Amino acid sequence: MAESEERTGVKEVEVKEVWQQLESDPNAQLIDVRTRAEWAFVGVPDLSGLGKQPILIEWQTFPDGQVNPSFVDQLISDLVASGVGQHTNLYFICRSGGRSLAAARAMAEAGFRACHNVTEGFEGPPDASRHRGTVEGWKAADLPWVQG
Repeated sequence: MAESEERTGVKEVEVKEVWQQLESDPNAQLIDVRTRAEWAFVGVPDLSGLGKQPILIEWQTFPDGQVNPSFVDQLISDLVASGVGQHTNLYFICRSGGRSLAAARAMAEAGFRACHNVTEGFEGPPDASRHRGTVEGWKAADLPWVQG
């Protein structure tokens, strides 16, 4: 187990592996923790081909950027309503992996035992022209997504 995983209870996973896990594990959930503005203007992962949909819940609220104080309670409520238990694989995604790691850690601290951070995020880091979505991440890996 990697030191960071041992310390946080969160495993780092690349986007293509996440897609494979979502495809092979019928209970696995993708949780997109970006803001409403990002979902609307940048797009969201499209899991319809897998018969799933991502859970959309802001880690930081838009436009103030404050951490959502109800995040853990809201997500637990959504997961319980979906029949998801504490050992279900949960994959957290944001733009490039920072907010999703914080959200995954919060859920691990709340007792969820299979929290994973999507390391490259939805858009990944900027390219040489300072554009996202071309170097790494969900979009660059050509995984399905839709404009919000």
